[in-house]
Amino acid sequence: MAVVTASSAGPSYAPEDPTLPKPWKGLVDGTTGFIYFWNPETNDTQYERPVPSSHAVSAPAHKSSVFVSSSVEKPSQGQRYDPDGGHNRGSNNKIARSSSDHFHDGTSVHEGYGSLGVGSDISQESYCRRNEISVTGGDVPAPLTSFEATGFPSEIVREMHQAGFSAPTPIQAQSWPIALQGRDIVAIAKTGSGKTLGYLMPAFVHLQHRRKNPQLGPTILVLSPTRELATQIQAEAVKFGKSSRISCTCLYGGAPKGPQLRELSRGVDIVVATPGRLNDILEMRRVSLGQVSYLVLDEADRMLDMGFEPQIRKIVKEVPVQRQTLMYTATWPKGVRKIAADLLVNSVQVNIGNVDELVANKSITQYIEVVLPMEKQRRVEQILRSKEPGSKIIIFCSTKKMCDQLSRNLTRNFGAAAIHGDKSQGERDYVLSQFRTGRSPVLVATDVAARGLDIKDIRVVINYDFPTGIEDYVHRIGRTGRAGASGLAYTFFSDQDSKHALDLVKVLEGANQCVPTELRDMASRGGGMGRARNHWGSGPGGRGGRGGPYNSSYVGRNGGHGYDRGSRDRYGHGTHNADAPRKRSRSRSPNIGSGWSGKKSRFTD
Repeated sequence: MAVVTASSAGPSYAPEDPTLPKPWKGLVDGTTGFIYFWNPETNDTQYERPVPSSHAVSAPAHKSSVFVSSSVEKPSQGQRYDPDGGHNRGSNNKIARSSSDHFHDGTSVHEGYGSLGVGSDISQESYCRRNEISVTGGDVPAPLTSFEATGFPSEIVREMHQAGFSAPTPIQAQSWPIALQGRDIVAIAKTGSGKTLGYLMPAFVHLQHRRKNPQLGPTILVLSPTRELATQIQAEAVKFGKSSRISCTCLYGGAPKGPQLRELSRGVDIVVATPGRLNDILEMRRVSLGQVSYLVLDEADRMLDMGFEPQIRKIVKEVPVQRQTLMYTATWPKGVRKIAADLLVNSVQVNIGNVDELVANKSITQYIEVVLPMEKQRRVEQILRSKEPGSKIIIFCSTKKMCDQLSRNLTRNFGAAAIHGDKSQGERDYVLSQFRTGRSPVLVATDVAARGLDIKDIRVVINYDFPTGIEDYVHRIGRTGRAGASGLAYTFFSDQDSKHALDLVKVLEGANQCVPTELRDMASRGGGMGRARNHWGSGPGGRGGRGGPYNSSYVGRNGGHGYDRGSRDRYGHGTHNADAPRKRSRSRSPNIGSGWSGKKSRFTD
């Protein structure tokens, strides 16, 4: 990967490269110095160098194995996806069966998926090791590392290339061949890893072979925890399914039932729904799930966290037992394991990374600031002023009241808008539209936006309040650094959050991030900030008056430095003469750009 010298935190154009396929452009990340690629027509970004669709070459066809756990066998030659089902479920959705029950001598979608993966045994092992792919299950096919190797219809492959995707993500590469065999899947991967297309693309192929009369009910059912995620899944289904004439509707609460019922009456192939609204419509007997043969539980861990397990089980009772079930989740707690054991049959588990550890996206630089509550607003304004005008930024608050209050305070100078559960669906849609288009570049939100909000050019996430659990922290910061781009996350940590200190330290260390001395001290003694002087700095220099939180390069209101020059900064590093050249440290908050105010002082009051 090419690296250039970073001069500012804002992106800049890389030198002209005539070999790049149009309309792609090279950009330089001012924070890391890495070159990444941007498609101005689709607004997609990625680190992988884009290639023209005509240059993509299918992998050589031959039988090969996948580097997976010891329980996985090589795929036998000639395995076929059964277009008529192949899942013989009992009344409890669980029966014993051999792996050969998945396949029959019917119409074939693809033969021998073991022959469609990466080029050789060595390259397969290398690909899986490099992407931390592990799979548990029998007869697991090789990952499909190019779109052409999938055998997807040409119109779907064309849609993928036009969207700026050069190759499948790891979760797609490994879950697609398994799903195309008609098998049940549990897929565990971090947010922003491409899970949505991981189940939608096989769903489109499933529809081509098992499409029923849409007037009698959907063939595909996707359950989602939130309105925002549900509408985004629908948007992806419409975007990539339009060439195949696939119809999709979205059922969610907070909006009138009438338009949703009318769409159902016209007939749809795919229903994306939140569990509460779907149960309401089922009780009205306005939709039948008797034709569903492909069931997806997306963000399954979040749905259980939100208390949707009874509704999910009630919905599944309406779905035929002969079906294919796919469960996608970012974490793998006991509750998710139990419902997976109850609803899936002879499933294959695909893991990206270590599922026993909560891991944050390593392309996100995380800054933890131990502050007092009354200092949060001034600090958030400093951060906003330090960023390029128009940068998309999400600020998370713990309460709806604080969300509204902070939004009002920031609206005049920064164009902020608020979104939370008390907003009507019309208000939420309007705010998200303003945010996506950049007319309101700062979004203040409760955790309703922590998952499912897939806007690829979010530069910064600010945790104004620390969430109630470390899993929510990982999902919040996962709104940035998506699709291969880098991102920044600032988190304000106070004394009342001390019970999360140890877990937060583990997440930071797991992502190779710097851990502030105060946070490590809180974790070691079980919480508590100690004396008030430690809320900005860890050394004897303290705050240094009106100075800033990090180091002697911060310029305060009167030009004074935030620290005594002989003190140590908040991360335990010795501060040096401010005039001496020094290497940028990832532990320091980047004070870059002219900022929103256009003034020379980067953090102005």
